[in-house]
Amino acid sequence: MKNLSKDILMGVLFITGISSFISGLFIFSSLLFATASMFSNLNSATKANS
Repeated sequence: MKNLSKDILMGVLFITGISSFISGLFIFSSLLFATASMFSNLNSATKANS
């Protein structure tokens, strides 16, 4: 269930980033994309160590 919640968080961050980019909030969308990237890298690093 942990992976499902992380995947849902990644999806929400990515979709919110795209919608804020379209609406013109470029700084906020950059922050969301960076957060999604950070969680993705942490998630893959955790899987590699297991």
